[in-house]
Amino acid sequence: DKMNEIPKAPGVYAFKDAKDFLYIGKAANLRDRVKNHFQQPTYRDDLFIDQVTKIGYIETKSEIEALLLESQLIKQSLPKYNVMWKDGKKYFSVAITKEDFPRVLLTHQKQIKGKYIGPFVDGKALKRTLRMMRRVFPYYTVRKHATRPCQYCHLGLCPGPDPDKKAYQKNIKNLVAILEGKKPTVLKKLQREMILASKNQEYEKAGKLRDQIADLEIIFSHAKILRPEEDKTPLQWEQTEKYLQKILKTKKRISRVEAYDISNIQGVESTGSMPVFIDGEPAKQHYKKFKVHITGKPNDFAMLEEILTRRLAHKEWGYPDLMVIDGGKGQLSSVLKAFKKYTDKDAQKIHVVAIAKRNNELFLPGKSEPLLLKDMPQGVSNLILHIRDEAHRFAITYHRKLRKIDLLGKKS
Repeated sequence: DKMNEIPKAPGVYAFKDAKDFLYIGKAANLRDRVKNHFQQPTYRDDLFIDQVTKIGYIETKSEIEALLLESQLIKQSLPKYNVMWKDGKKYFSVAITKEDFPRVLLTHQKQIKGKYIGPFVDGKALKRTLRMMRRVFPYYTVRKHATRPCQYCHLGLCPGPDPDKKAYQKNIKNLVAILEGKKPTVLKKLQREMILASKNQEYEKAGKLRDQIADLEIIFSHAKILRPEEDKTPLQWEQTEKYLQKILKTKKRISRVEAYDISNIQGVESTGSMPVFIDGEPAKQHYKKFKVHITGKPNDFAMLEEILTRRLAHKEWGYPDLMVIDGGKGQLSSVLKAFKKYTDKDAQKIHVVAIAKRNNELFLPGKSEPLLLKDMPQGVSNLILHIRDEAHRFAITYHRKLRKIDLLGKKS
């Protein structure tokens, strides 16, 4: 209800539950970006959006300041879902090599000696920022410069073949300070140096410092480095599907994925859920929920077998290509028992896997050892976790509804 109080300005926003930070992001337009998480959620948003109880924001004067502040806050607060999605191929750092003439490099992994600034989530925005900063503080990206000026020298982005060592190192220090969010400190330092140079009648030096200050102010005031998020779902799903085909040893298309979970308290008002995903996206029009008929002591194995038996009886719903069961070896065995009751050829073609919560292990039929989600590509592991969590959420929601109806009936 209070989202309209968020300014339409650049800045950083945060989602929290009762205790911890869930996710921190940046935006060129804070209000629109925050609303977008709720009104047009991606599968990643669905992982945490129901847990959000508080939304906070810090408005910045520019998009570059939002990018730098986001990096600082993620490093400081380690929000659960930012950390979950961080891997060697996703987040970026700026590396400053430990040399007489330090190089400035964009990297995913810490493999060289030097200083690292990050993590940065948005690689494209970081590249645009470095490109602009290089105009103010020219730097090297190669270990040894040619004896003649290069193309970057002519563009004012490179110090040239034989720069002044002290001046170069000072530029690098200022660049590092900027990337660490210390722009005011750098500007004050440059202004003091400019005034001192002018007093000492070093007018050429004072002029260069004046230009650096002006360039920095212009960049931070007007630079547009943040772009609307691109919809990469089709490409993501294509890559995910190929990986699933590989581990399931099939060339058959995997489009429709169904997940199953059980919710009960001591066997009372037991429910089952069946969320459906098509090409990696929730298809809520196809979701199904089950009221379990088995009563008495809780028996998740028997309940799963019942639900799958009932589900497979509805061929008119369309069979899935893959079923994801919440559980381990035992739950997987129960589901496979349900399959033995059906001779339908289409039902026999369905692939089944089970995901155990404890260590995020994926169990496949006929394999004694599970696959670890942490060893899978990030897009695949995130999708499997999302599918499992959605099954759990949907089952609990229906279970609570039935318990509420039961309690109201007893009161009346």
